[in-house]
Amino acid sequence: MKNIRNFCIIAHIDHGKSTLADRLLELTDTISERQQQQQVLDSMDLERERGITIKSHAIQMNYHYNNEDYVLNLIDTPGHVDFSYEVSRSIAACEGALLVVDATQGIQAQTISNLYLALEHELSIIPVLNKIDMENAMIDEVSDQMIDLLGCSPDEIIAVSAKTGYQVEEILKAIVERIPPPQGDPEAPLQALIFDSVFNSFRGIIAYFRIFNGTIRTNDFVKFVATGKEYHAEEIGILGLERKSCNELSAGNVGYIISGIKSAKEVKVGDTITHVERPCDKPIEGFNNVKPMVFAGIYPVDADEYEELRSSLEKLQLNDASLVFEPESSAALGFGFRCGFLGLLHMEIVQERLDREFDMDVITTVPNVSYKVYTTKGEVIDVYNPSGLPDPTQIHHIEEPYIRANIITKAEFVGAIMKLCIEKRGTLVNQTYLTTDRIELIVDLPLGEIVFDFYDKLKSISKGYASFDYHITGYKEANLVKLDILLNGDSVDALSTLIHRDNAYNFGRRICEKLKELIPRQQFDIAIQAAIGSKIIARETVKALRKDVTAKCYGGDITRKRKLLEKQKKGKKRMRQIGNVEVPQSAFLAVLKLD
Repeated sequence: MKNIRNFCIIAHIDHGKSTLADRLLELTDTISERQQQQQVLDSMDLERERGITIKSHAIQMNYHYNNEDYVLNLIDTPGHVDFSYEVSRSIAACEGALLVVDATQGIQAQTISNLYLALEHELSIIPVLNKIDMENAMIDEVSDQMIDLLGCSPDEIIAVSAKTGYQVEEILKAIVERIPPPQGDPEAPLQALIFDSVFNSFRGIIAYFRIFNGTIRTNDFVKFVATGKEYHAEEIGILGLERKSCNELSAGNVGYIISGIKSAKEVKVGDTITHVERPCDKPIEGFNNVKPMVFAGIYPVDADEYEELRSSLEKLQLNDASLVFEPESSAALGFGFRCGFLGLLHMEIVQERLDREFDMDVITTVPNVSYKVYTTKGEVIDVYNPSGLPDPTQIHHIEEPYIRANIITKAEFVGAIMKLCIEKRGTLVNQTYLTTDRIELIVDLPLGEIVFDFYDKLKSISKGYASFDYHITGYKEANLVKLDILLNGDSVDALSTLIHRDNAYNFGRRICEKLKELIPRQQFDIAIQAAIGSKIIARETVKALRKDVTAKCYGGDITRKRKLLEKQKKGKKRMRQIGNVEVPQSAFLAVLKLD
């Protein structure tokens, strides 16, 4: 055990952790020249294109140092705020972490929140300053920021260029020297933490785990504590670039287990594996069921593809256990699914993967969050969808989820960012200067206000310099109303939203104006209205296409024209009663992108 080192790489999105992982794999000869490609561990096309890590990956490297052979287990983590639970489980499986900071950008919000997670788990931190070969690298300035943040000495910071491989060898030496070997008793009852799982269409679910105590052997009868399910370990092994099976793994090791599990729900990230006959006293702490935060309806564009969409979502769920969905129907869009996501990036990725991997064309409704509705009878109802709201007379009050946001930005953008937060009903909790021109703002905001376009606006206000990170703090009472959009008096349920009363008028007016541009003209007038309950707060009219029915009555008596016009008027009235208005796909998308 003394020659094992378990470590992860934590960094803000796009600070170069996948590139650094590539260099470490090359230096330890884990990958041959033939297998070499950029971002080896980012196996999904989407990850490569966007330059982000969506799923954690684990890989084992062998390193020879001071005449001894060391086993280094690298657990790569996602950098985006939506996946912070996965990051926390990866951190729990390690004894040390490389904290990578981009020398051109300095410390960002996600760097700080991931660092706090690592410090909570008492990991040894190795500070790494990356991208020092760039012309605009601020090496001294960013080093000072890291010294302030970590309280480390300047000699402890390793300055590298992951792209060129400069000084990366120093990181490997530091991992062996500074990160402690794992502690644990191979003879104790088995206690292993699941930090990730992947789906293989031939073998079922493969769970990745780190053993804290005990030993696991092939064909052992094991139990997953949180789900209570029991399985035989058909195959266990270590994670190289390919999986390598072995007969036993003991405390301190990282490996995988295959036991023919078919359903993703049975393997939960953060769960504990133990033996059935000799179970451990208590599971490893920190397990949570991942709770979705943002909800949206996903509907097939073609109603016949409903079953295909269901099977696509089920397959996607095998690779992404944090996606939650249940069937629902909408008068405007037909049958579809109500899906829960960890955040907006997660929602975007799910949509993109449905399109790419399963070739599904889908309509996504306005994203919203889950509210707690307290009724006059004293019941509490969780509402994910405006159509699930009880009658207004039965509602005592509604509570909405709040977050504490951590925004790091340059001092010159503080005014504009505060204005944005106040518009979104935020309250400033604290502000601290990290350096002379970098400020950290801590703001309490309603989650419902940021699921729309907050992140995009923040990026454009700050010219891309602000970084944003948040965690849920709880629920607070709010003055919310249901805003309905009516077309010719019929409510379009897919466009209705729950919104704060103060913002309802502006939002309703903007939706009506937008729909007026997008809905094609018919032979009759179409009234577009925004309503709260029975009160109409905004209206636009799409004018009818006029047909000149009196053109053939040139000259002659006025009564002939009058008679024709009366006949047309009756026809228009009848047409309006039975005519239905098609809402184009672009209208749903436009509501998502209301500027």
